Amino acid sequence: MNIGRRTTSSARGLLESGPLPTNPVQRRARRALTRQLLYQTEKAATVRGHEADNIIRMKRRAEYVRDLLAHARTIPPSARILEVGSGGRGLIFYFESDGIRIGVDPLAVEFVHLFPVWQRRAAMCAASGAALPFESAAFDVVLCENVIDHAEKPAGIVAELSRVLKPNGLLYFSVNVHHAVYRVASSLHAAWNAAGIPFEIGPFADHTVHLTLDGARRMLHSLPLRLVTERDGIANARAAARATPPRHVGDRLKRLFFKNARYEVVAVREAERGRR
Repeated sequence: MNIGRRTTSSARGLLESGPLPTNPVQRRARRALTRQLLYQTEKAATVRGHEADNIIRMKRRAEYVRDLLAHARTIPPSARILEVGSGGRGLIFYFESDGIRIGVDPLAVEFVHLFPVWQRRAAMCAASGAALPFESAAFDVVLCENVIDHAEKPAGIVAELSRVLKPNGLLYFSVNVHHAVYRVASSLHAAWNAAGIPFEIGPFADHTVHLTLDGARRMLHSLPLRLVTERDGIANARAAARATPPRHVGDRLKRLFFKNARYEVVAVREAERGRR
């Protein structure tokens, strides 16, 4: 099994070349990648010289997730860890393990250069989360934090998380979920964009896919995963919207229809039948 260091060609060239996809979801997925690269490039400039402060926050987040997983099942000291969508400052860089740690992100090549202080703490792989270049049952722990709603094939990514996880392995998964009104409006966006109307309303077009809580749950429940911890974050999202002074129509909408509620799950990959 080969799960060592791997990087592919820069995603920047892929984003800047070729025709714009005609499929609305593909177009939003490419736009999400472009925005992420621009955002992280700007962030890298502000981080430079303040790496220590960022490392403290990253360690705290990684320790929080590790503690959640450890309450569900003991993590082996030499556990093989994978984070899908590791981004610029993911969990993988300070998720302690004596085993191999790998971060997968379409922009991995760019991130290694933007954030060299911590990106080189893990092996990085530039790949799509919907087509992971690893054998099945390769990892003891798989992490995926707030990724799939920015991708073209969210269900494909979730299926891959389960596929590469060992039986009895641990999954940490989170994603922002929204009131169903955002999913409906997003579908209308796609329809009029397909008809050649480029008009967009920000609150309904800021994610590649607007997942509802039920939609996110269905993806997980269709796989051989036993959910140990499940939190939907809807009450917190509603409280935050009420406490935030509205700056625009989008903020007022959030008071009526919750948005960006953090759905967080710890799950165990079910053992194959006949094995323990």
